[in-house]
Amino acid sequence: MTLPTDRQWYGQDGRVAAVDSPLREAETHQLGATTMRFLVTHDMTEGRFGLFRWEMGPDSGGASPHFHRNIAETFIVLDGAVGLYDGQRWVTRGPGDVVYVPEGGIHGFRQEGEDPSTMLILFVPGPRREEYFLELVDVVTNDRTLSEEEWRELWARHDQYPAT
Repeated sequence: MTLPTDRQWYGQDGRVAAVDSPLREAETHQLGATTMRFLVTHDMTEGRFGLFRWEMGPDSGGASPHFHRNIAETFIVLDGAVGLYDGQRWVTRGPGDVVYVPEGGIHGFRQEGEDPSTMLILFVPGPRREEYFLELVDVVTNDRTLSEEEWRELWARHDQYPAT
């Protein structure tokens, strides 16, 4: 369901416009030992934000240090331990911990420890970030080998740039 495109005032009583996104109905994809659930997408919020649930098994890896020119991200750890790179060092965060990364902020994440980890990733604004992750699923699922140039082109299409 998407929000109506008109942005007029709806009077004192508001309007019915909530978007319901039950976890069990979220678009779900597997990337190695990580389950990605697209809870709230660009289309659902008219690009205002996106919210994904990241469920990582042991040894699932994560994202190496990178930055986005036009996206801020917030990581909210729900379960387990998640390593988050803050631009200078890796820090381990647990349930209830939140890390905010503004546009241009170098960051990365990885699953830590032997127990599964779960976190929410909030993207603001809400680009079609799911398209990036679907491309990654395609690369991994089809055992594609990309050259460095092809990786950089893929990342650039999705406002993702490796930290050098």
